[in-house]
Amino acid sequence: MPDPKSSSLSSGEAAYAGLVDALRSGDFSPGDRLREEDVAKRLNLSRTPVREALRRLELAGIVEHRPRIGAVIRKLSQTEIVELYEMRIVLERTAARMAAQHGADAEFDALDAMNQRIAAAQDTPTLGAAINQDFHETLYLAARNRFLVASAEAINNALILLGPTTYLDPDRIRIVTEQHEALIAALRARDGDAAAKAAETHLQTSLRYRLSGGPA
Repeated sequence: MPDPKSSSLSSGEAAYAGLVDALRSGDFSPGDRLREEDVAKRLNLSRTPVREALRRLELAGIVEHRPRIGAVIRKLSQTEIVELYEMRIVLERTAARMAAQHGADAEFDALDAMNQRIAAAQDTPTLGAAINQDFHETLYLAARNRFLVASAEAINNALILLGPTTYLDPDRIRIVTEQHEALIAALRARDGDAAAKAAETHLQTSLRYRLSGGPA
């Protein structure tokens, strides 16, 4: 992991960014205890900014403080997973519809290139999952609505709590990339209704996969 001190961020921001990166990459999983001393050593920072970062994660609902244990990464219940995906579907349908109207062809080209990289990353699932995050972020940015982007950021933080990537299953990657292709085709056609439908189909499939207990 890059040394957080090498960035222009404050120590607190660096600690927060480093922790979020570790959570997204699967270095920490839901249910894991986050000891200040261990995290500080990992990030090459003092315990004070780490404590600040843990408080931010607690306010965001990602970390919970348990008596006599300390900071622990939350585990989502099945009900919470369904609620999370329901909100993702609402936001992503809107993003896809607006991106079809406002997005640039170059952005659609970028989405296509990222999708090809996901397909090529079958042997490195965590890389494919990271590229997938970039794919969805690019879709939101193409919608040209800062309030939609801000709402998506809050939801994306909660996605950390879903646990390790499902991309260990090659068939899962094939389905994801095929559904991405359908979304990109609708965007290129400037068909907002089709893009919204493709986005919803994609997330409904992802939800079903999560609830069925597919490979983590």
